[in-house]
Amino acid sequence: MLIFKLLCWTLYGVSMLSTIASLVKWDHWWVRMFDFPRIQIVAIHFLSLLFGLLIVWPDDRWSLLFVASLLISMAYQMSKIYPYTPFSKKEVSRCMETADQNEISLMVSNVLTPNRQADKLLKLVYRYQPDILLTLESDQWWQDQLSVLEQAYPHTVKIPLDNLYGMHLYSKLNLTETKVLYLVEEDIPSIHSLVTLRSGEKIEIHCLHPEPPSPTESETSTSRDAELLIVGKNVKQSSCPVIVLGDLNDVAWSRTTKLFQKISGLLDPRIGRGFFNTFHAGYWFLRWPLDHVFISKEFLLRTIKVLPSIGSDHFPVFMHLHLNPPKAHLNDSQQAPPDREEKDWADEKIENADPKIRVF
Repeated sequence: MLIFKLLCWTLYGVSMLSTIASLVKWDHWWVRMFDFPRIQIVAIHFLSLLFGLLIVWPDDRWSLLFVASLLISMAYQMSKIYPYTPFSKKEVSRCMETADQNEISLMVSNVLTPNRQADKLLKLVYRYQPDILLTLESDQWWQDQLSVLEQAYPHTVKIPLDNLYGMHLYSKLNLTETKVLYLVEEDIPSIHSLVTLRSGEKIEIHCLHPEPPSPTESETSTSRDAELLIVGKNVKQSSCPVIVLGDLNDVAWSRTTKLFQKISGLLDPRIGRGFFNTFHAGYWFLRWPLDHVFISKEFLLRTIKVLPSIGSDHFPVFMHLHLNPPKAHLNDSQQAPPDREEKDWADEKIENADPKIRVF
């Protein structure tokens, strides 16, 4: 019985710590790591509550405090992930019309630099035929393996790096005004380009892979947060439809990603549909959505899928979109515009990162 009581109180401690960490704005990695596993944290809350009711529960005020605090904490955690369940209202409407020249499909894949199973990614590309393929963590070896795509994907941007931040963009559609920018860190690139659809309409794409908060890469989330917020501010001013895609090293429900959406005005097609977890491919019980495609209101959704493993720690994600500005009103953003406090916090984040580029 003592072992079960210790387990119960341990689960309770983890539950409370995770919620407290979520409420503070400290950007140290050991605090921000609690943003990621909210699905798992809800499960821990449930187990803690179950053990408490079955084992610890006596009829006194401490037991009431135990149960009440767990219920409040669990409700808070569930409120963060609820929008990404099928029970929530969809933010992006589905397109039911016949396909036309205003289509664009995208595949995002963090390949994991030491992974040598390029054939698995190539099979998925041949099967789904995306108009745009973005690879992250791709080095010179991956560039050589993917060179077979260049006949079908004549428009490319290649940034082979050995620091886990290599990036390759392959496009069937014409790319113009393409820029490779190092917004915050001098060795972490991003790709920004205009894409001409088959109809002749132009859209903007912004490909990102910011540095994550972790003990092995960055002690804080400042660099990552600043890059997302800088891009959010810039795309807000765009006169074209916008797509932001990549491995953002942040989850969809974090404070930073939500603020990015508020500032940019971009929509998340996953809201009302599911989590679409892409990391970690090796552990089914530790998964959350790290790879993202955010879109402006002019797009409707045809398809979104998490694809089979390619040997990386990330699953690829595929999305097929339809550009239809007259039906932008069908989409319903769930993000209110940022208030003054949020704007100040974003400015502070950017200032603390001392970025190389603020406007592009």
